[in-house]
Amino acid sequence: MTLNPRPLYEEVAERLRTSIFSHEFAPGDWVDEQALAIQYGISRTPMREAIKVLAAEGLITMKMRRGAYVTEVSKSDLSQIFTVLALLEGQACREVTKIATEKELEDLDSLHLKLERSAADRDLDLFFAINQQFHDKIQEICANPWMQRVIHDLRKVLKLQRRDSLSKRGRLESSLIEHRKILSALLARDADLSEKLMKEHLLQGQLAAK
Repeated sequence: MTLNPRPLYEEVAERLRTSIFSHEFAPGDWVDEQALAIQYGISRTPMREAIKVLAAEGLITMKMRRGAYVTEVSKSDLSQIFTVLALLEGQACREVTKIATEKELEDLDSLHLKLERSAADRDLDLFFAINQQFHDKIQEICANPWMQRVIHDLRKVLKLQRRDSLSKRGRLESSLIEHRKILSALLARDADLSEKLMKEHLLQGQLAAK
């Protein structure tokens, strides 16, 4: 069976997305469609389509008669995003306590062990990556694709600034403690407590991001 090749605009969107997350393009930067098309050696059509994709994800903001800009996340945006994430990811934890297999709970336990090791090594990049895997695993177990899609899109916007929050004094240690408590509640299949702890964890993340 021959797989259809990936559309060019998707490849361009991924390249732009990577540049935004690495802060090669910082929040507020103008996205020069014409210059980038020349730089990438493509026509403006796939570049324009790629920009539309990132605009739909919230990573790029289109301004009337001014063009495309990397989204700047305001304090109000952060508050609203974390509020929605707390509700959704708290609900995901509640569902996990009801439907997770023992193997799935063991997988969460294994991920948390890796998180502990990365914290002990003060490896922020690895901690950030495993932290994301831990949250992704909870959503995977929950098996609600609509919830996953919303969470995934919101977390893309948070990646515009969120990594810096873990480097703030004491935040990595606090985040690790919060994860320990969440894991314990999940392993105990305590729906109310796991939901409450996940909500508190995300709202603490909001405070650290300010």
